[in-house]
Amino acid sequence: MIQEASWRDARVAAAQPWNVLPSEKKELSLCADRTVFENIYALVELPTYATSAMDGYAVAGSSPWKIVGEIKAGKPMESVLSDGTAVKIATGGVIPEGTYGVLRWENATVVGEILTGEVAHNQEIRPAGLESEKGALLAPKGTVLNPGLIGLLAAAGHDTIYVVTKPRVKIILLGDEIQLDGIPSNGLVRDALGPQLPAWLHRMGVEVIEIKYVSDELELVVDAIRIALVDSDIVITTGGTADGPRDHVHAAISALGGELVVDRVKVRPGHPMLLASVAGKPLLGLPGNPQSAIVALLSLGQPMINSLLGHVGSALNSVITGDDLDAPDGFTRLVLGNMVDGWFEMGEHLGSAMLRGLANSSGFAVVEKSVEEGEIVAWLPLP
Repeated sequence: MIQEASWRDARVAAAQPWNVLPSEKKELSLCADRTVFENIYALVELPTYATSAMDGYAVAGSSPWKIVGEIKAGKPMESVLSDGTAVKIATGGVIPEGTYGVLRWENATVVGEILTGEVAHNQEIRPAGLESEKGALLAPKGTVLNPGLIGLLAAAGHDTIYVVTKPRVKIILLGDEIQLDGIPSNGLVRDALGPQLPAWLHRMGVEVIEIKYVSDELELVVDAIRIALVDSDIVITTGGTADGPRDHVHAAISALGGELVVDRVKVRPGHPMLLASVAGKPLLGLPGNPQSAIVALLSLGQPMINSLLGHVGSALNSVITGDDLDAPDGFTRLVLGNMVDGWFEMGEHLGSAMLRGLANSSGFAVVEKSVEEGEIVAWLPLP
């Protein structure tokens, strides 16, 4: 367990203890944004056949040629193309055996059935395997599938693939002061995390299967976590991670025989975040303040989720700040803002309990020491 971890050490620790979830077989068209479970290879050459790159004429031998037919895409010629002959061919049409090259239609001269023009050997022919050989690695294990990659795998012969099962998440909202709907009254505050967390988590590749409100009573918190662990892969709590008289997450973890992986992180906002292993499953404790909670979700939750999905780790990008940025001594500060013309521009309303800065930003500048305008900082994008 790491207590009061540096922000970067905490992220490394959050990714370590978890095994990749099992796989499921899915139709390729349903796999956008899913994670590849095992290496995927080309089942055929791409292109599978030698094809024409242009509309024109496939010719054999030298000019002139007699036009003896036409090849349409998807209907290859069964016989060999004889010297002195040509066939019309559409883009993507299979090149007949015996072809010397393809003469573009706009460069061709046709009088009756006689074709003349100049053509080089193999001109406008896409050979089989030009893009990929059969057996080439197209999608390494851990790759997140985008639409273009799905198209590539389809062209390479795949109908179904194995992807990592989406982690199932249950969220437990803690706090006696929370009002779940309507206009807040009598000192209560509207829950701002329950409505937004599922969307952030969906973008991280997980499925939220339940959101439950629980009062700040230790027995209730213990029971809620115990029940949530039965049929979920991840449990996320909000609030209750500090040391106040109504903060029970640490005690609940202990009561359930869990072990802390990270307990508090030297970052502002979000310091009282935690990550634990309970019954072999991750429990992510988010602070109750909204901006602090999202900092914790990205700081500990994202590396943990990536580990469960088998994602390959990647370094954060660097950006140039357009503002002077301060960091508390010994702490990392995550500053909300946007990229404007390639520069980081700090947002407004950045208090840990505030939401407008989060609503109008696209990510965080990672400030590990005080910097001035024009210096380089790391960039942590929101999902």
